[in-house]
Amino acid sequence: MPLSNGIIIRLNEITGMVVDKRSLGDLEAAEIKRIFLEILEGGEFYDVDEIEAWLQNEGSWKSKQVRMRLVNISHYAQSRHEQANRFRMIPDGSDSCSCES
Repeated sequence: MPLSNGIIIRLNEITGMVVDKRSLGDLEAAEIKRIFLEILEGGEFYDVDEIEAWLQNEGSWKSKQVRMRLVNISHYAQSRHEQANRFRMIPDGSDSCSCES
């Protein structure tokens, strides 16, 4: 699944936010995690492999170690989001049930 324009805009935001592309500070990593969670909470989804490809092709992320950390953060956010939403309450539909008791 290709990345949506909204996700690419957020990736560009991350690129602009990180001053030193050779290393990520803890505060930067926390902010990036927040951005990925916002993407998912906003109803958009991404393929982690597409995030990795985008970072590699973008050009300013020359450090493979930093790219992998960003990919890991995106995967962590995606896993956390999926886990949190796994137990979302589903309406029981008791108002519209045509079952006979």
